[in-house]
Amino acid sequence: MAGWLRLSAAVLLLLLGALVVLPAPTYRAWMLSLALAEFGHWLAGVSLLLLWPGWHRNRQAMAAAACGVAAAACFLTPLVRALPVARDLPERLDAAFGGAGRVRAGRDAPARLRPIDPVTLFSGLASPAVDVMRVPFAQRGGRWLTLDLYAREHPKDDAPPAPIVVVVHGGGWHSGSPSELPELNAYLASHGYLVAVPEYRFAPSDPFPAAVEDIRAAIQLLRGRARQWNADADGLIMIGRSAGAQIALAVAYSSGVGAVRGVVSLYGPADLTFAWEHPANPRVYDGTGVIERYLGGPPSAMAQRYRDASPIEMVNDTTPPTLLIHGRKDEIVWVEQSRRLAARLTGASRPALLVELPWATHACDFTLAGPCGQIATYAIERFLAAVAAQ
Repeated sequence: MAGWLRLSAAVLLLLLGALVVLPAPTYRAWMLSLALAEFGHWLAGVSLLLLWPGWHRNRQAMAAAACGVAAAACFLTPLVRALPVARDLPERLDAAFGGAGRVRAGRDAPARLRPIDPVTLFSGLASPAVDVMRVPFAQRGGRWLTLDLYAREHPKDDAPPAPIVVVVHGGGWHSGSPSELPELNAYLASHGYLVAVPEYRFAPSDPFPAAVEDIRAAIQLLRGRARQWNADADGLIMIGRSAGAQIALAVAYSSGVGAVRGVVSLYGPADLTFAWEHPANPRVYDGTGVIERYLGGPPSAMAQRYRDASPIEMVNDTTPPTLLIHGRKDEIVWVEQSRRLAARLTGASRPALLVELPWATHACDFTLAGPCGQIATYAIERFLAAVAAQ
């Protein structure tokens, strides 16, 4: 009986490992694969420790050990595939955006020295405490929209004005909250940035361009009160995740020369007509339906609105520097979205870099400790330093 239980556990681990390397068949399987991919290095050890000792006792033990080795290999795949990306990343960032900017750091908030730190994989990425306050910025339909503002608790009296980083949360344009995924916000604030995460109105009750208008209103307030928070009104950079990346790109690309110094898109859609026509994985996510609710219908009925909402259509010779981070295994937003935008930016001779993560799926930066979170944090930190110095 013990041998069969051991073999059953081994098969279960192997099935979980398969989710790391194979496409997810359902939405819940995708959510599980997301966690497994970024914490797989923990499970690799569990697979071997549980199943390797006594492997030669009987056939069930030998089969269990073989499954354990295969499961461990699957769980380690993200880390193995991350290493070449991490090795080339510093040089690629310097080539795309220049290395003149000084990475912001302090004695209690050092800059990351390398894209992948083995210790951080197990210890997590800690940062000093920061203040978080909620600030109203625009009244819509009888209620105030607010933004969460992250800043150092006790900045130095003689500290220079901090660059402003506006983070736009995701949620398919119909859900989400500024309180989601706060780790990066706190990390950047502890390193001397003023980080703002605004609310915005949701579809279908408030379709495009309501969300874009709300983020512009938040930026207007931040610039108007920059001196109060010892912030640089002209040093604004944007970061967006998923649907929030589409909003951030649209705002950055349409804000005028120099208004936004740079923009980061984390697995965001840039061509909404193409996204409607080529959903990443319909078994996992109804991308077509989500886009229709955001834009009020299909492209055949709303062609101009699709163009107006697509950042790829806004690229010109003044488009700000753009960092794109996208997983090749993304089942929600196809990586081809970022590839197409990167090609358009290169064609327009605009500074841009696409960091493709071969193992990663959508929302892979949900933890800053995993391979995706570490690489994304390193890239964002150096991108912000480079564009803030321009």
